[in-house]
Amino acid sequence: MFDPVIEFTADLITALSQPLGSTAAAIVVFTLAVRALLLPLSVKQARSARVQARLAPKIKELRKRHGRDPQRLYQETRALYAREKASPFGGVLPGLAQLPFFMVMYRVFVSSTIAGHANALLTHGLFGVPLGQQFASTVAGFGLLSGPTLVFACLFLLLFAVALATSWRIRRTMGEEVQPEVLHKVMPLLPFATILAAAVLPLAAGLYLLVTTAWAAAERAVLYRPALAGH
Repeated sequence: MFDPVIEFTADLITALSQPLGSTAAAIVVFTLAVRALLLPLSVKQARSARVQARLAPKIKELRKRHGRDPQRLYQETRALYAREKASPFGGVLPGLAQLPFFMVMYRVFVSSTIAGHANALLTHGLFGVPLGQQFASTVAGFGLLSGPTLVFACLFLLLFAVALATSWRIRRTMGEEVQPEVLHKVMPLLPFATILAAAVLPLAAGLYLLVTTAWAAAERAVLYRPALAGH
């Protein structure tokens, strides 16, 4: 059922690569277009963060009052969010909305054939590394100390830098008193999962991850500034 979508995406990337002169550049443009499309959801996410910042004192008071009764604390917290028409999980929308685009991008660069024809995109590369290549096969084929492996190493370093900046800002914008304890501990660690993902995904998918997480970091720096000021 996804074949037409995969074929359309492959054709779109191919069409973009011609004026841009690079399939890797086409992936960057494609990713930026996806993020621009999802921008309204990101704005909604930022608004949800500001609501949570405003509710922080009330949540803190509820925890003091019902800290020994988790069930009552959950009910009171849920009722408070319902009255404010907010949700502690409202910030996950942009990430979930991206999943279909990411899955299609993954399929485009792991499928040997698309619409019954050989997938020519697999032969395109970035600094000599095929976009369909994975880190493990690159190390096995070229060695750990080689140019192609260095391309992946640079990708991992850039992803780490973006994840570090994103994690830092998440810690500042979440607010311990307005998030469930589990989320408060886990959310700042999630950005680093992109490095693990890039280590097992094709280079094209890793490039998509780098661009989309960098955009998300920039969005958070701009959209969440009022929320930070509210703290």
